[in-house]
Amino acid sequence: MAKFKRILLKLSGESLQGGQGYGIDRDRLAEYAEQIKDVASAGVQIGIVIGGGNIFRGLSGAASGLDRVKGDQMGMLATVINSLALSSALTAIGVKARVMTAVRMEPIGEFYNKWAAIEAMSRGEVVIMSCGTGQPYFTTDTGSSLRGIEIEADVMLKGTRVDGIYTADPEKDPTATRFDEISYDEVLRRGLRVMDITAIAMCKENNLPIQVFNMDQPGNLRRVIDGEAVGTFVHP
Repeated sequence: MAKFKRILLKLSGESLQGGQGYGIDRDRLAEYAEQIKDVASAGVQIGIVIGGGNIFRGLSGAASGLDRVKGDQMGMLATVINSLALSSALTAIGVKARVMTAVRMEPIGEFYNKWAAIEAMSRGEVVIMSCGTGQPYFTTDTGSSLRGIEIEADVMLKGTRVDGIYTADPEKDPTATRFDEISYDEVLRRGLRVMDITAIAMCKENNLPIQVFNMDQPGNLRRVIDGEAVGTFVHP
């Protein structure tokens, strides 16, 4: 029995690049698609937001001299590329999926609408929501918080390449320890870089819990859905 009826799955663009260092690793993409299919087969309604850091980051562009607004718009387009790739991978294995965009670009994707997204999910389609919020200066973390709240998800599942939230960056500090659970307030007080401050604040204000887990470990998404203690749970 699935623990959640409807989820917002946030995937990082960097994870999609696998060991390549850039772009989309086809094996990693197929792995993710299989995990999503497994959860969809359990009757869970799935909304997905993907970052674009494997292709382009607006902040990095601004740091190298690009106009910040144009850089962020380029980052939005990167999320569309990733969303189309995941949609294609899901369709190839028999999962109905549609891409919605926060910026109009038909026929590449359908313009995002909360009610259309919910209706599609209720029919068993996986809805991939791209372009973040559609506005510059907001990250895809904030976009995923917004979409999770809008589609009335039971939880936001943040799939990353680490197995939860640590006291420090475990890739840099070998003494870092992992939290099994933590409150929104403590995340903000400690300045832990789980998601940006705006995203955490939105989840807190709208009571949307967050589960941070390692999506690169095959089967972990299903374990989270089945209620196993995987990763770190962020709650009020």
